[in-house]
Amino acid sequence: MTETNLQQQTRQAADLLLNSKHAVALTGAGMSTPSGIPDFRSSHSGIWSEVDRIEIASLSSFRYDPDKFYGWFHSVAQMIWSAEPNDAHTALASLEKAGLLEGIVTQNVDGLHQRPGSINVNEIHGHLREAVCVDCLQHHDSESLFESFVATGIPPNCSSCGGHLKPEVVFFGEQLPHEAIAAANALFDSTDMVIIGGSSLEVAPASELPFRALEHSARLVIINREPTYLDSRTDVVLTGDVAELVPLIVGEVHLEQ
Repeated sequence: MTETNLQQQTRQAADLLLNSKHAVALTGAGMSTPSGIPDFRSSHSGIWSEVDRIEIASLSSFRYDPDKFYGWFHSVAQMIWSAEPNDAHTALASLEKAGLLEGIVTQNVDGLHQRPGSINVNEIHGHLREAVCVDCLQHHDSESLFESFVATGIPPNCSSCGGHLKPEVVFFGEQLPHEAIAAANALFDSTDMVIIGGSSLEVAPASELPFRALEHSARLVIINREPTYLDSRTDVVLTGDVAELVPLIVGEVHLEQ
């Protein structure tokens, strides 16, 4: 992509955003890889590339052997714990603050969207801010628990019954969080413009959300390193690093403010 083409495309994306009334964003693993968190699904570098994900992170395997999950999760938790929001997170937060973005639907569990100030964040795969005891079902604020786990590698236990604590992320075989899914569907049912950043659109239900928007002729902008199955139905496709490209769009938007 030439510099001229890039400028034209970022300008077009900015125009779509400025002319929209109900813009939303959908983000995937590629939003967090510039922050040092590998994606889960790429064939060579993905987090799942060297393990059996069902054996490690299914609800049934966790109930049977939670220590196996935590043994694998320790290095992942260290990466998430040390990660900082990148320029794409900050750019989306600035759009929401300016009233140009109604909300974000994310497949990520790292909480990086909230840290630069995004408020309406719908985490359809859960998050790490809480954990639930698999024995007594008590919920715990997990920040201090996981800080200790990152430092020591010792799995956290329930302070009430001593049972194992499961992070409030969606494991294989577990239902998605109803409230987050309902909120995501509502956003996409009313949106007229969608920014898709860092998602391969290969995993449902995130992959189905853009269709809800296309049903009422919403405009789409996709920013991703690899092609997606929706590229042919998208107004603007930007190929590359979201941490570089999303701020370029926002920079064009702010020229009009």
